[in-house]
Amino acid sequence: MIEFPQLSAHRTRLLNQLHARMAARARGQVRGFVSSPEPRTIGSFARGRQLAAGNFLFAGSLITAPESTPWEVEAPDKAFSQSLHGFAWLDDLAAVGDSASRRAAQKWLWQWIDLYGSGKGIGWSPDLTGRRLIRWINHALFMLHGAGENAPDSEAFYRSLGQQTRFLSKRWHAAAPGLARFEALTGLIYAGLSLEGLEALADPAIKALARECETQIDAQGGLPTRNPEELLDVFTLLTWAAAALSDAGRGTPQPHLAAIERIAPTLRTLRHSDGGLARFHGGGRGLEGWLDHALASSGVRKMQPEGLSMGYARLSAGRTSVIIDASPPPSGAASANAHASTLAFELTSGRRPLIVNCGSGASFGLDWRRAGRATPSHSTLSLGGYSSARLEIADKRSGIEALIDGPTHVPVEITPVSDGMKFQGGHDGYVLTHGLTHARTLELTHDGRAVAGEDMLLAMEDAEKRRFDRALDKTQLKGLRYEIRFHLHPEVDATVDLGGAAVSMALKSGEIWVFRHDGTCELTLEAGAYLETTRLKPRASQQIVLTGRAINPATRVRWSLSKAQETAIGVRDLERDDPYLDSGLNDD
Repeated sequence: MIEFPQLSAHRTRLLNQLHARMAARARGQVRGFVSSPEPRTIGSFARGRQLAAGNFLFAGSLITAPESTPWEVEAPDKAFSQSLHGFAWLDDLAAVGDSASRRAAQKWLWQWIDLYGSGKGIGWSPDLTGRRLIRWINHALFMLHGAGENAPDSEAFYRSLGQQTRFLSKRWHAAAPGLARFEALTGLIYAGLSLEGLEALADPAIKALARECETQIDAQGGLPTRNPEELLDVFTLLTWAAAALSDAGRGTPQPHLAAIERIAPTLRTLRHSDGGLARFHGGGRGLEGWLDHALASSGVRKMQPEGLSMGYARLSAGRTSVIIDASPPPSGAASANAHASTLAFELTSGRRPLIVNCGSGASFGLDWRRAGRATPSHSTLSLGGYSSARLEIADKRSGIEALIDGPTHVPVEITPVSDGMKFQGGHDGYVLTHGLTHARTLELTHDGRAVAGEDMLLAMEDAEKRRFDRALDKTQLKGLRYEIRFHLHPEVDATVDLGGAAVSMALKSGEIWVFRHDGTCELTLEAGAYLETTRLKPRASQQIVLTGRAINPATRVRWSLSKAQETAIGVRDLERDDPYLDSGLNDD
């Protein structure tokens, strides 16, 4: 059945339920696996222990119910339910692997079969079904372990796997292009290759996945959404599918392999020195260790190409990595989670993030979601309270807001200089409103111990100068207010020094970084927020803010970030992150 864009979400759900119930009544029984599946997913031991204790943390919401199962509590929102029905939490329980976590996983899975296995509930969507199938197959040996009266009902397990696989074979095309469709197709390939009697269902999915690789992965190895974490998720799915094909003695289509080879160097560009991803356009840092594991599993050894990767530039030297959003933001449907972050940057030193973006506030409500997408939530320049792109409701029924009026011209140049590498870029996001182009220069020294920065606001053409003059007249010639923000990671301890001329920043590693500026702006150290979907609420942080007014058609601000002279070249960073803190369960 072909899906049309005009089909409503309600009708799509009805079709999903119809096909789910038809699959439940289909003849033919799955009896077992063609071969014993090998787990490839990575879970969190800390989260697994919390789940087994009855602390259900999904999509930023926590429900504590030690005497209940997740299906017996009332979900606070749709995102919580979707995360629950996707079964990615099986990775966490399997990471613990003891008898208590096994009993919990078995009880929750078979309860899902009893409650929803006939085609009911939110979990019968193509993407969630694909995600769920991958976990069930990955952890089948963990789930089916048992003997005597406590033995799991393997017949019900295989019957449900068969039903879900047949459902996916009819509905994968209803998944939205991008990550959702990659999840649906990978789940179908996994199940078709693993389950007895369903091999024929894998062949169409293998061909369809190859087509998606050609249409969704661009020449830079990127996605239309430009979301780094989403790219990692897609890359992981593609490597899993390729491994499953290899294990089954099947060849992987060339477009599939070519997409893996394009994405791997791009992810290396987006990898900070601590192994985490740059946080742009709704993406987070990724689960700890996941990026390096995925890159190693792919077998692709290529480094990042010269120039941009998925629209990002990277400068790295010594222990320091700098990643810059150096392209226009996504547009159209791809901009549903995009941010107005052009020319924003992040800086990580060793294992410690220093300069960050606030991140996605989607799990904290609509206001935080909008705030996180605005330019002031990024480490770049914002002008007069304006973002470099605006939000507009693209779908009134869903309330989805797309980015509009964003930068369209973003010239970039990355060149070697005598003592390091230089990035130069500009964007026209403020030309229509103020007649001004924002230009930014970042120069990282060869030893990675210093970054010299310069931000400029320029009215270059006659028409732009007239627009700037009109905007200036509205301020009664007081000048157009601008702020250059440098958001600090919550673990950075910052203090203002030298009477407001500098800020000292201490990292947990013992490194000291110093921020200085040329004195043309007012420097303040203000409260900020760090947004993580795994937390129950935003984390308090600080931000350095340079505030000034543009009075002339050319305004220039120089600033620098450098390690204090007493900071050693090599630092033994022995401070360990607390996995319990990472879970967010101790947030007030």
